[in-house]
Amino acid sequence: MFDKVKPFIIAEVGQNHQGDLEKAREYIRVFSYVGADAIKFQTRNNKYLFSKEAYEANYTSENAFAKTYGAHREKLELSLDSLKILKADCEKYDIKFMSTPFDEPSLDVLKKLDVDLIKIASFDLGNLPFLKRIQELKKPVVMSIGGGKINEIRESVKILNSNINNLAILHCVSEYPCQYDRLGLENIKTLIREFPECTIGSSDHFNGILSGPVAYLMGARVFEKHVTLNRGWKGTDHSFALEPEGFRKFVRDIKRVNNMLPQKDQNELGKEEVFKKLGKSLTASKDIKIGETFTLENLSGRIFNSTFIPVRKSHEIIGKKSRRAILKNDVIKMDDVE
Repeated sequence: MFDKVKPFIIAEVGQNHQGDLEKAREYIRVFSYVGADAIKFQTRNNKYLFSKEAYEANYTSENAFAKTYGAHREKLELSLDSLKILKADCEKYDIKFMSTPFDEPSLDVLKKLDVDLIKIASFDLGNLPFLKRIQELKKPVVMSIGGGKINEIRESVKILNSNINNLAILHCVSEYPCQYDRLGLENIKTLIREFPECTIGSSDHFNGILSGPVAYLMGARVFEKHVTLNRGWKGTDHSFALEPEGFRKFVRDIKRVNNMLPQKDQNELGKEEVFKKLGKSLTASKDIKIGETFTLENLSGRIFNSTFIPVRKSHEIIGKKSRRAILKNDVIKMDDVE
């Protein structure tokens, strides 16, 4: 599934659908059209995930959808029936269906759905009992490592690789949003050296698109980016997420990088159309006698309707002698050079 050259790009919806099935379906339609390979949601069993105290805590954020944190989270959750519809939509639009299980019951839900990929959030890096349950599904896995130390990553990779053939490790900085000077993309090179058997990628919370191409240059091949249909919508993740046009450019620029790198064929240099029209040919800057040596002082360049000896080849002419008398401003041809 993951490739060493071709990028795999994930549109991270998370819960930016605001618990609205039709909005979630629109995300699939729109972001499949602008280039995503997979679309990712999040799945929680909130009463299992949160303690009673945390679930019932008052929630006064400007982004709250309810008065308590548990009720707020429930408002953002999608039912199993809704997830089935979303999976069918992904199949319709030829895009991979992906979700992050935040707890064991949610993993069971995703198993029933037969999701295409499983995402492991940075919160569960090093959660070996949970990771063991995930690797038993034998699904391709993408794991973010925000806030993770190298030993935590190693142990997580070890248990996942014991039963998974497709594992992508995503460099991630757990800051929302992440400023450009905090991205730390050089860590991608470290992960490539440390885990050569895995595909390395990047999951960033930067609100621009430059991070994608730069991460590709560092060696990333899997990219996860938060998306939204409207940055002005209520919710914590909309402000730094990419809208459809931004995501389209993110995908476009990542896919262009590999084609930007090869050098131009040396045989094509100097034959570009602009040189045929505006390229200078060598001329005499003063009268040159028969047998006189071509020098820096008696050569110049002018534009003609045809190209003769390009000025860039003056180094091949200087030091040689003229076979004929050449008047000032006249073009110099190869037949004139001994």
